[in-house]
Amino acid sequence: MEGLNFQMNCKEMNITTRQWLHRHRLLPYPFDSGHYRRRPFPSLLQLLLSKKENTSLRSKITTKSVPRAFSTSASAAMVKAIRVHELGGPEVLKWEDVQIGKPNEGEICVKNQAIGLNFIDVYFRKGVYKAATMPFTPGMEAVGVVTAVGPGITGRKVGDVVAYAGTPMGSYSEEQILPADKVVPLPPSIDPVVGASIILKGMTAHFLVRRCFKVEPGHIVLVHAAAGGVGSLLCQWANALGATVIGTVSTDDKAVQAKEDGCHHVIIYKEEDFVARVNEITSGNGVHVVYDSVGKDTFQGSLACLRGRGFMVSFGQSSGVPDPVPLSSLAAKSLFLTRPSLMQYTTTRDELLEAAGEVFANVASAVLRVRVNHKYPLSQAAQAHADLEARKTSGSVVLIPDSIIGSTS
Repeated sequence: MEGLNFQMNCKEMNITTRQWLHRHRLLPYPFDSGHYRRRPFPSLLQLLLSKKENTSLRSKITTKSVPRAFSTSASAAMVKAIRVHELGGPEVLKWEDVQIGKPNEGEICVKNQAIGLNFIDVYFRKGVYKAATMPFTPGMEAVGVVTAVGPGITGRKVGDVVAYAGTPMGSYSEEQILPADKVVPLPPSIDPVVGASIILKGMTAHFLVRRCFKVEPGHIVLVHAAAGGVGSLLCQWANALGATVIGTVSTDDKAVQAKEDGCHHVIIYKEEDFVARVNEITSGNGVHVVYDSVGKDTFQGSLACLRGRGFMVSFGQSSGVPDPVPLSSLAAKSLFLTRPSLMQYTTTRDELLEAAGEVFANVASAVLRVRVNHKYPLSQAAQAHADLEARKTSGSVVLIPDSIIGSTS
């Protein structure tokens, strides 16, 4: 619980995070002639990587980046990847040879060790979100080893283990070219499979409970899909922050997991009306915030579960796009409604490092327990998508490049 204790200690001693870091000698010489002197604030990720054995990972990347997917050059190396040539069901995910070029200025080449599967991959495959090009390679989360660096790179070197989440899309590939400023170093204490399952989902949970709506002790929180990849982390994090957590799931097995992940109350929505049950649990007062990744099937019920001035956080739509909401429908309880995106909360390098650092710190201190419940060969991404959409999965789903599986078998 080090990550949580760190935050609580600062609050109890009525000091800022910066002052706490100075007090514990993580920043030098905080005072000058009795006056507090501000110094550059390190991200939690930088602190995690500040030990002697990690000195090679400390450099800051300052070069420009030009996102680039696959090369059409005849001299480019061939790798295997999943490609989408037309929108549709899991069957449109094709296992193909693709050419990958050399990294340009501001870029690195990464050989993926593990790739995270997320519902946003399904949205792009179906066309709910529009890919920039067609055909395209899906995937927005991975951990891999740097195999080449472009000109001018000073903060990365061949052999570094890095993680990335978000854009550019294209992680369903044995290797990929990435902007160097979009990756973060993976601490040695984090296994690559765990890193690939936590970086995007963990940073999503981070901005949801720490920035979008700041969960505090005494809050009552409703989490839909509580046994899912993000839902599991949300329940754990909100519980650790002192909230009462209500989770909805589809099966008894998932209910058991949600309980283990910190849900105080679990609702199996196929067996009971979650709105009525939330009303009963809260004695008619409603919840402070709803984290809804389901969308169409739960949206109106989620609004009904909120108390006055409650926050409706719609961050996904696994059941479909919600029906339009008249602004007047929010007026009765003065509700707040937001549709946030991780990319808008990691727009700067500092925001990215801070988010990743807090996620990794909470994994290292056991505030967050990562559940990698399903692994598939990358070539079987279609089956993984089918199982995810059929709600046959729980926790995180990770794709392992076939070349990695072959080298370890």
